Amino acid sequence: MNIEQARFNMIQQQVRPWNVLDDQILELLEEVKREDFCPAEHRDMAFMDLEIPIGHGQVMLTPRVQARLVQDLQLKPTDKVLQIGTGTGYMTALLASRSQQVQAFEIHPELVKQTADNLRKAGISNVDLRHGDGLAGALANGPYDAIVLCGSVPAIPHELQDKLATGGRLIGVVGHEPMMHVHLVTRANSGTFDTVKPWDVIIPRLEGFPEVSRFRF
Repeated sequence: MNIEQARFNMIQQQVRPWNVLDDQILELLEEVKREDFCPAEHRDMAFMDLEIPIGHGQVMLTPRVQARLVQDLQLKPTDKVLQIGTGTGYMTALLASRSQQVQAFEIHPELVKQTADNLRKAGISNVDLRHGDGLAGALANGPYDAIVLCGSVPAIPHELQDKLATGGRLIGVVGHEPMMHVHLVTRANSGTFDTVKPWDVIIPRLEGFPEVSRFRF
């Protein structure tokens, strides 16, 4: 496989058509080597429009979804970012490359080790990587300029939104199959949050977030 040609095709044929048009994000996809964050047995799938299994029932999200999430957060070099669910660290690397620091939580110790190893090999040092429940960890820390949930949730807890600094953004996929929406929440001031739902996608559940009843009486 011609890796650079496969990377180019991924960007041009998968990512761009998904309205990822920020040149800085597209350049970032060239710089951060996605294949180095894939499990060895699935390295040949790195540039495919597929969710890649990484163990523990978890997946590496498709390139287009990861790129669009990072683009829509509109990160700044001074931002402090919270990531819940690191997987093998590719999304962590993208976030860290666009911000001052990432505090990242992963609930599975084996994936924490993979993330740490992959970030070290990639030369990324501005990540505070922690093993544990991301929601509980987030509520004990903060505030954050940006929060990204790397899996779908039934609803975004209000107490997590409260961890946003003024002007901060939270992005996550909310809902139940067969319909999930991306929620982009911006904290306008101390008590006001603006939410938009710019696109739809279905991705696996993020562990640690309580399910809510879908029935109304």
